[in-house]
Amino acid sequence: MITTPSIGQLRSDVQAWLAEAAPDIREKRRAECTVASDLEHTRWLFSALWDAGFTRWGWPESVGGAGGSPLLRAVVVEEIAFAGVANIQWFSVPEVLAPPFAAMGSTDLVNAELVPYLRGERWWCQGFSEPEAGSDLASLRTRANLEGDIYIVNGEKVWTSFAHLAERCVLLARTGERAARHRGLTAFLVDMDTPGIVVQPLRTSIGDEDFSQVCFENVAVPVSQIIGRPGEGWSFAMNVLACERATVFWGQVAALHEWLGALMADAPHRDEAASIVGEVYQAIACVRARSWATQRSVAAGDFDVAATSVDKVLMTNAYQALHEAAAQLFGDDFAFGDSPVPSRWRNGYLSSRAASIYGGTAEIQRNIVAERLLGLPR
Repeated sequence: MITTPSIGQLRSDVQAWLAEAAPDIREKRRAECTVASDLEHTRWLFSALWDAGFTRWGWPESVGGAGGSPLLRAVVVEEIAFAGVANIQWFSVPEVLAPPFAAMGSTDLVNAELVPYLRGERWWCQGFSEPEAGSDLASLRTRANLEGDIYIVNGEKVWTSFAHLAERCVLLARTGERAARHRGLTAFLVDMDTPGIVVQPLRTSIGDEDFSQVCFENVAVPVSQIIGRPGEGWSFAMNVLACERATVFWGQVAALHEWLGALMADAPHRDEAASIVGEVYQAIACVRARSWATQRSVAAGDFDVAATSVDKVLMTNAYQALHEAAAQLFGDDFAFGDSPVPSRWRNGYLSSRAASIYGGTAEIQRNIVAERLLGLPR
């Protein structure tokens, strides 16, 4: 019988493994990486970590894991971030989609799909947002009509992260009447090779193709690909959004610590640097403390979904504050410099602007905090 490691033991084991494997991990990562090559490297690292046994911890044995607290997953991701051997953003995606899928998916579907996903063999994208359904997700129009044991899907999704690189799509579609809003939604796991799916990558302001528009025209999805039961899509979606604002942030906070250290090393020495950096550190320390409390709540099963809106607001503030500090410290070079260092921070700044939009806009998150946590009137 395998003994579940303590958090401290697992942390030490991962650190030792990374110290030995880091040169090989970095060698496999291309110097001039694209989004596609960066994901390819990450999928290889997913496989290596799973085979080493580290990323099996924190997942129930019933779904292919090794058992233990979800805190063990958080520790592994944090150590990877501290080691700086991979783009930690990629490690966030499974923490968003996999826990709700493991909890609500049928036994056959989970057994067939979860472990290949966690090993990096199949990448998933999240098909929620639409041109007229972003923050108001219940107004989505993509429709799935049942014909025998097949659903026929028609509609359009947008801002779907890395859809052009994914083998599966976690799709939210309407199976009930539109007037039913959130009560008429169903979640599916769709094979992206299914005829009728057209993916058009969207180029961001920094030139990357992170997002895509995905069109579904008479796409046949077997009933067996439903996540949960028909009509449970809203419950699944809310669990996804809660995960997006909870466990995910622990690894991202670790990445912010690393980026702050990089900023201190990269930025010109200015008289105001200590004050600027100190304020950013406070913002990061604040979200780290909050995130750790959230991780413990998740592990204890005492989890308030509305409370994760606080995490989202704090994370956005810290992420944007870091890059605003870079803009101040680099001065004119930040806007006009062509050398790699200020250019890298400038790209990070442009990306950070979206943090107050994706995963639920900052305005929506503050409304949730005000109404559902503080009890203020609408």
